[in-house]
Amino acid sequence: MDLKGKRIAVLVADQYQELEVWYPLLRFREDGAETVAVGFEAGKTYHSKKGYPVEADKSIADVRAEDFDAVVIPGGWAPDFLRQDERMVNFVRDMNAAGKVIGAICHAGWMLSSADIVRGRKATCFKAIKDDIMHAGAKYVDEEVAVDGNLITSRKPTDLPAFCREIAQALGTQAAARRAARS
Repeated sequence: MDLKGKRIAVLVADQYQELEVWYPLLRFREDGAETVAVGFEAGKTYHSKKGYPVEADKSIADVRAEDFDAVVIPGGWAPDFLRQDERMVNFVRDMNAAGKVIGAICHAGWMLSSADIVRGRKATCFKAIKDDIMHAGAKYVDEEVAVDGNLITSRKPTDLPAFCREIAQALGTQAAARRAARS
């Protein structure tokens, strides 16, 4: 899919799941999107659960929802750190309020719960946090990918192909709707 002109934020913090950061970063770059690793501090290196590094391109203090078309929230233990920073939570809330694409995989359901954006919506996540998103009001489904409007969720790394396909499709649909509105 051609994602030229699209900007995608990938939230990063220590203890992220390797594939859930790197697969979307590289996959969407390959499709022409500008992917930006957003952490607590720009230029800081964050380490995965196994130590693999990713450097934040931007600080959360320097980004705004209107600058992006989508946000990807990876799993691992990183979402627990991410949701403790109100700027990260507000960024996700603002992306949702603007109808931007929100992709959350694995333990990223923690961030969705903290941002209070799953109430009444279909979502999936890693089975260990199923109760957390259900208590936050989500309609839990055990599927490789769940799509509810702008919210796209998946369970685990093996779901990444379906997860990224749905995000790319949603971004393509947004672009088509904007072109039609201008016509």
